[in-house]
Amino acid sequence: MSTTSILFLAFGLGAAFGALSQKTHFCTMGAVADIINMEDWSRMRMWLLAIAIAILGSAALHGAGLIDLGKSIYRTPTLTWLSHLIGGLFFGIGMVLASGCGARTLTRVGAGNLKSLVVFLVLGVTAYMTMRGVLGVLRVNTLDTIAITLPGGQDIPALLAAAGMAPNTALAVGALAIGGGLLAFCFARRDFITLDNLLGGLAVGIIVIGGWYVSGHLGYLAEDPDTLQEAFLATNSGRMESLTFVAPQAYTLELLMLWSDSSRKLSFGIALALGVIAGSTLWALLTRQFRWEGFRDVADLVRHLAGGALMGFGGVTAMGCTIGQGITGVSTLALGSFITLLAIVAGAAATLKYEYWRLMRE
Repeated sequence: MSTTSILFLAFGLGAAFGALSQKTHFCTMGAVADIINMEDWSRMRMWLLAIAIAILGSAALHGAGLIDLGKSIYRTPTLTWLSHLIGGLFFGIGMVLASGCGARTLTRVGAGNLKSLVVFLVLGVTAYMTMRGVLGVLRVNTLDTIAITLPGGQDIPALLAAAGMAPNTALAVGALAIGGGLLAFCFARRDFITLDNLLGGLAVGIIVIGGWYVSGHLGYLAEDPDTLQEAFLATNSGRMESLTFVAPQAYTLELLMLWSDSSRKLSFGIALALGVIAGSTLWALLTRQFRWEGFRDVADLVRHLAGGALMGFGGVTAMGCTIGQGITGVSTLALGSFITLLAIVAGAAATLKYEYWRLMRE
């Protein structure tokens, strides 16, 4: 399959995600806020349903030999646990301050939210600085030096295999135990079963699986004719990718700024990000929900600037966001992804509780 076809498919997956996020109000920060403020677990169960579907579907693709999850950025022998922890905490705090995570930022941009446009710019610049700039030097020389190396891999199936279980059995046991457990939790409450909840959870999980299939199967080259090495078409990481929304925002800004540089190309992640904005815009226009929204005051601006910066640094340090690590990464059953997921939720919950305490005090 050609690079152009891969990019169109990525754009389509992003557009579907953007439209569905608008319709179902799929939002991780909102899910945590609903629990803290109203003790309502509906949106959290929607997110957990997406994780469960992504885990089971990704394991099925891997087991069928259609993709190799070991060729993603998540399953590596080195577990940079401190980077996952600190990055996740920073990202969780930032997404509360910025009124949504990286994916939600793109969705809100599509619906006319100018605050989210500012967050997108700050997040993208800070993420780029954390990948290749001054913050990247700081990250590599401090947080990333604290790590554990597991020769067999730091994913749950690899750990089970190291304990003596057959690799295929280990994958099936890990996926069924975690994915099945999450499914049972989601459907334990009958009031969770609504059209939007099911549509949001099932569709987002399937879109993540679709991302793996497009990038890891359709876009896979056993031998690139130019380099004579294994390659994945149009990916920034050089590995198989699915949905993630921090680094792609940085790469989008880089492409726009260096458009005349022929070495800069449209990538899988950029196409996904642009697709989210397009899908969100289309849905907002069709349902007459599109409206311009700006900052209330200087304090609101400062809050969103800080949130965007924290998400940019945290997302790169933790190697992903609520979608990139919370769903896509977790679907590989990598330990680093679970650490990031828990850290993001903890950071968001602590910030929301602090804001609620401050509001009550005032």
